[in-house]
Amino acid sequence: MDPGLDAEFAAFVDGRFTALQRFGYLLTGEWHLAEDLVQTSLTKVWFHRKSLRSSAALESYTRTTMVNTSSQWWRRKWKGETPTEELPEPAAATEKSTTSEFGTIDDRDLLLRALATLPRRTRATLVLRYFEDLPEAEIAHIMGCSTGTVKANISRGLAKLREHRLFTDPLIATSPDRPGPRGGLSDDR
Repeated sequence: MDPGLDAEFAAFVDGRFTALQRFGYLLTGEWHLAEDLVQTSLTKVWFHRKSLRSSAALESYTRTTMVNTSSQWWRRKWKGETPTEELPEPAAATEKSTTSEFGTIDDRDLLLRALATLPRRTRATLVLRYFEDLPEAEIAHIMGCSTGTVKANISRGLAKLREHRLFTDPLIATSPDRPGPRGGLSDDR
């Protein structure tokens, strides 16, 4: 074993673990699955670390591994749950203030729920573009597809998100600092 490679990999994991875990959460929607995804992916990456010469290559390969591993888990795993359109006890979103701390948390929760309704690859594309702020070319490289496919996934994903209740709430849709048709998440970025 090369101690230099091991030290470089350890430094990468120490420096990027939190960001990778956040990325994993956005892919899976659950913290415990995100932790498992990061650990599984880093284990896979560790075996290929010799061929990854730069920290940018290591970062890109790790993200690619996480997206692919997440997709494999989703295909093999039966959730045993039945999602429903409405929650048994709906939140009091109609009377909340858009500037309150709880309003922000509720909006974030609604956005995560809306993301969870998207197909895995579309969700991963939106997470890479808008949460990780990666350019379309890098997303195409990570996802193993063309830039045109990335653009199509972004367009379809944003269209689906706009159909979701999050973007039809007048308090949210008209706020310039909130994601929505007139704010944050737009495909003309």
